[in-house]
Amino acid sequence: MSDEKRSPALGEMLTNLLKERRLSMRKLSALTGMDTATISRIVNGKQRAKPEHLKAFALHLEAPLSDLFQAAGYGAAVPTPPVPTSDIHSSITSIKETLQAFNLIDHHFTAELVQRELSKYEPYVLTEEGARKIHNDFPDKVKSVNGAGPFIEELHRMYELYSSTDLPSEERAILGSGLFYFVSATDIIPDYVFPLGYLDDAIAVQIVMERLQELRSRSGI
Repeated sequence: MSDEKRSPALGEMLTNLLKERRLSMRKLSALTGMDTATISRIVNGKQRAKPEHLKAFALHLEAPLSDLFQAAGYGAAVPTPPVPTSDIHSSITSIKETLQAFNLIDHHFTAELVQRELSKYEPYVLTEEGARKIHNDFPDKVKSVNGAGPFIEELHRMYELYSSTDLPSEERAILGSGLFYFVSATDIIPDYVFPLGYLDDAIAVQIVMERLQELRSRSGI
């Protein structure tokens, strides 16, 4: 086996990250869309990890991409775009830069496209049918994400607020639009797109939070 393929530092790092995250290679395979055998070969030093492999590991193992590149032997010269973290309050600009750096979606993707969808949903989520759709589909959609989205806690809080009986209609419309975007099958980035399928949902959540804060500031709440 050539030295080029060997990456003991990366294998050890991935092994430790899997243990810390309590993930099996099979589970990581399901999250990343990468074949389990490929992950196994990379971990065991039988296959050199490609940059796209490392980007997927960084995203789903919540590890610094620069550390993974260095462990894989690429050196410090390799560009290291930011990786989304569990902090939903990181700026939309940062998320868009990540999308562009990963080069996995059309560069014309912007938060404005998400905002346009949210605006379309606002009247609908105030109807009985819209509310029923959210209440019926939200629990199952959360289960299907299986903790993959760093925005799940915020979505739970949004759902609790939306479900309260004394919420002003304008706030309910804003919250409901984000919840409906999450449960809807018409995502701008479909959930199955590896490995960024939930980033547009995260953007939607952040837009909702910012709009709600702005509305309450204007109302003096």
